[in-house]
Amino acid sequence: MVSLTPVNTSDVDVRGLERWLRETIAGTVGFDAGSRALYSMDASNYRRRPLGVVLPRDVDDVVATVAACREFGVPVVPRGGGTSIAGNATGEGVVIDTSRHLTRILQLDPDRRVARVQPGVVLDDLRAAAARYGLTFGPDPSTRSRCTLGGMIGNNACGSHSVAWGTTADNVEELDVLLYDGTRLRVGPVPRAELDRLAARPGRAGQVYAALRDLAYRNLAVIRQELGRFGRQVSGYGLHHLLPEHGHHVARALVGTEGTCVTVLEATVRLVEAPRARALLVLGFADDVAAARAVPELLPLRPLTVEGIDDLLVEALLARGRRPGVALPDGRGWLFVEVGGDSPEEAVDRARQITAALGRQGSALVVSDPAEQRALWRIREEGAGLATRMADGSEAWPGWEDAAVPPERLGDYLRDFKALLARHGRRGVTYGHFGEGCVHVRIDFDLITPAGVAGFRRFLEEAADLVVRYGGSLSGEHGDGQARAELLPRMYSRDVIELFERFKAIWDPDDRMNPGVVVRPHQVDDHLRFAAVGRGPRTVFAYPDDGGDFAAAMRRCVGVGKCRDAHPPGGVMCPSYQVTREEKHSTRGRAHLLYEMLAGDLVTAGWRSPEVREALDLCLACKGCKSDCPVNVDMATYKAEFLHHHYAGRVRPLSHYSMGWLPVWARLASVAPGLVNAVTGRPALARVVKRLGGVAPERDIPRFADQPFTRWFRRRPAPAPAGRTVLLWPDTFTNHLDPGVGRAAVAVLEDAGFRVVLPERPVCCGLTWVSTGQLGIARRVMRRTLDTLGPVLDAGVPVVGLEPSCTALFRSDLPELLPGDARARALAERTYTFAGFLAEHAPDWAPPRLDRPAITQVHCHQHAVLGTAAEEELLRRAGVANQRLDSGCCGLAGDFGFERGHYEVSMALAERVLLPAVRAADPGTLVLADGFSCRTQIAQGAGRRALHLAEALALGLGR
Repeated sequence: MVSLTPVNTSDVDVRGLERWLRETIAGTVGFDAGSRALYSMDASNYRRRPLGVVLPRDVDDVVATVAACREFGVPVVPRGGGTSIAGNATGEGVVIDTSRHLTRILQLDPDRRVARVQPGVVLDDLRAAAARYGLTFGPDPSTRSRCTLGGMIGNNACGSHSVAWGTTADNVEELDVLLYDGTRLRVGPVPRAELDRLAARPGRAGQVYAALRDLAYRNLAVIRQELGRFGRQVSGYGLHHLLPEHGHHVARALVGTEGTCVTVLEATVRLVEAPRARALLVLGFADDVAAARAVPELLPLRPLTVEGIDDLLVEALLARGRRPGVALPDGRGWLFVEVGGDSPEEAVDRARQITAALGRQGSALVVSDPAEQRALWRIREEGAGLATRMADGSEAWPGWEDAAVPPERLGDYLRDFKALLARHGRRGVTYGHFGEGCVHVRIDFDLITPAGVAGFRRFLEEAADLVVRYGGSLSGEHGDGQARAELLPRMYSRDVIELFERFKAIWDPDDRMNPGVVVRPHQVDDHLRFAAVGRGPRTVFAYPDDGGDFAAAMRRCVGVGKCRDAHPPGGVMCPSYQVTREEKHSTRGRAHLLYEMLAGDLVTAGWRSPEVREALDLCLACKGCKSDCPVNVDMATYKAEFLHHHYAGRVRPLSHYSMGWLPVWARLASVAPGLVNAVTGRPALARVVKRLGGVAPERDIPRFADQPFTRWFRRRPAPAPAGRTVLLWPDTFTNHLDPGVGRAAVAVLEDAGFRVVLPERPVCCGLTWVSTGQLGIARRVMRRTLDTLGPVLDAGVPVVGLEPSCTALFRSDLPELLPGDARARALAERTYTFAGFLAEHAPDWAPPRLDRPAITQVHCHQHAVLGTAAEEELLRRAGVANQRLDSGCCGLAGDFGFERGHYEVSMALAERVLLPAVRAADPGTLVLADGFSCRTQIAQGAGRRALHLAEALALGLGR
């Protein structure tokens, strides 16, 4: 056994290290509590507080950072996208996050089919660059939109296509690596003669190669017997790559070492030819065990993927109000089998051949449409998040996350594994790479109480023994980390464990590279993040889906990092991260800071925390995460809760008094709107108003309407008696800023045969007070509104909202702020969007024909809470060829884009897709946006007027 010196970070001159780094590197250095809190967790069960965080600007910064750590005797923790499930990317030294700046694809050679990349390159960015040449990078974990190549190399990531293209190790050709002692090497395969020559060189490099040669050649038998036995044997170090039959491939031996040996500075990876077309074959089985037993029949047919899911995963999806998009074949377990071809017809034909060969025609579905394929793949790819909350709301966690067995033994292993779950009284959601024998599972462990943690340990020990009996690996991808490394002696002989220790010592003799992982590991039940927080503090929102516990709401974020996708297709989350690319502006980063706020030992000021306030400052409260996050984190609600407590009894920002109280100021302005507009229309006076109101100086203040919508409604000629009554909600934006929307809605609703009424007294939903965290006032406003609407609610009259944010508040926030008020639940149930109401209550009404093209910007709250199916159908029936812009948030987001200091982020978001699309639109194309914020952003950013759906339909009525 190799003796390694333990690390004691309490003796480190932290201030001296921080000063050294700030003076020597160009990148970001963060030793403050907020920066450390952001990196205390990854996507695992573990929490470890780093000394500091460095975001290197270039490779020289990485070299200088490691040199500084060496000078001060501090461990180095390399980190990619932070999606590690085993606790590989948390540590008590200096975290080096390469995902912010080291993101260049240095070379892509389509002829040689290789790419040279920096470690922070996101996998999907490499895949997109390679796709131009018909190539791809084979390993494709479900986190590919945000995981980095450096992280994949660290954990030997695999993904669903490893059946065809292997693991990351199989696709790495060379690595440029940095040792803790400052030695820099470019490593790859080495012919025997070259290995001897390199081993004879003087200096540290020669010592490394000599030690590697001796380790391999003196232990040929044990390495061949115990390592590299099947494709998904990822646990431990890949020493079999050092064998002569594998070309003494030093780079591949370093893949999967989880940052414990070297820091990767650059990688040369192999690319493979991507099929021109794909078809997805979905096979239904009685359960997931039966599905697993069918795998050996499939593999000889050479599919690209064989992925498995169970019924609990589908139930978790349905519990979140989502649909698979395509009806699955009958069964309680399914295999997703992808095949390729040179044409869609050839791919479909191959899928049907597989169906026939298996005799599965009655329980098979062949999907050729790419959109339908994406909808089905989303179930599997979001499994890590979906499975964290079961259909009944129970929490489930990683821990025994990705064990693998030879595929021919998968069915029996899965049967026995489920029996093990039952013996321990546990439930698990299973899914994974069945074609390679790798099963992911989220289990409802109790990781909070001491008895639960003790049961967790017992389960892991028995699960490890079970997988070993089946000739498997504790980890089939993701690495061992803290989650499994302690269990490695149950899988490997003492000889192999000692070889792992010797291998690490060759590269890192002082154990300063990510210590506590793989070699001399922490125990599986140390550093559990759940132990840091008990039940959360008293809150204003009810959090019904989290048992009324704010801490449980914070546990929703398991760190899978979908919010770090800079280009989310069809999604909104997370707008500010899309611009800044900073961890603290991701939903995950904010959730981690809030959790650390509850823990209180790093972020110590509680609700008064400046670190949390700073991170939430650029949260647009768009609610995109409520729908786009696999576990429905609702950062808009958490932000409102935080602001409420943070500013309790304190002076608030000016914008909270101006835009937060907009309904009051709008009513006052309606007394003399011409005077108000004259003041705000004069540049000098407008500057004063904006300064006093905390408004961005670059913004134009919207004009108040000459006549509010409610006043117009009361004064208009009485309409002829009509049919059923509907209450049209006169939100502040429609009433005082854009009353034409209300007038158009009245015209359309009356044409559809309804009698339109308004509330008898001035009302407000309380939105602006909620968004600024003035929840006490918001609740009083809501109660007054409910008092006014009492007779309407008692009569069962439906309520139609025109402003998506107000409508979403009634449907979502209102019941959570007034949980004991039956009227709040009634209003939530009876509130409709404009199109949603017409779809349900006037299905036979024929909308006027517009016969024009349109582009539509969907309001974030509509996307997150209300949905858009009714709008799409209504436009279709009106003859509108509509294109929904894949633009995410418009960037204005209520008061956000008007607040001082937010203008640049607001406009950067708008310029990603929205404003260029509007500018490029033909004059005859309708520009549609139901949200007042969206219409304002379009008007101020592109100089074009966007219409509400009601206004567009009113055009067809000649109104």
